[in-house]
Amino acid sequence: MNKHGESQANLKDVVVVTVVDDMEQAREYETLLRLNDIPAIIKEQLDPAGNKIGIAILVPEDFLDEAHVVIESQDAYDDFYDFSLDEDEDADFDADLLDDEF
Repeated sequence: MNKHGESQANLKDVVVVTVVDDMEQAREYETLLRLNDIPAIIKEQLDPAGNKIGIAILVPEDFLDEAHVVIESQDAYDDFYDFSLDEDEDADFDADLLDDEF
């Protein structure tokens, strides 16, 4: 089977791995998945009236579990990094409590 045929076969039976609100985050997830050798596509999700309700990240069903792990690991890393930055910003929070005004 040629490379083009393999690509079509891989994306034939796709399932939603996650839905996000903005295209920037969708593209970040798509890139992250592809860097981990997981084929991914982005598709806008519409309600019955045709209004955009989110952006779905789709992967072949065979890659679903692996895609969940990759995305959850990245989210955990981002949360840890954000917490670390918040902690640095709040480092002087207790400094005022130690100052005696007597």
